[in-house]
Amino acid sequence: MAKIKIKQIGSPIRRTKDQRATLIGLGLNKMHKVSELEDTPEVRGMIRKLPHMVEVLEG
Repeated sequence: MAKIKIKQIGSPIRRTKDQRATLIGLGLNKMHKVSELEDTPEVRGMIRKLPHMVEVLEG
């Protein structure tokens, strides 16, 4: 499958628990960290839930 690179651009401070959990599910927990995941509908849905906190680098 295709890979997708995601970079965290927003801080989880003062965010809801579900948004923090989604970041951790994407493999992100620190600012400017990059995670490479399989490009699946589940991952795309998680990215859509956090458009203000993540940036798609490839894919």
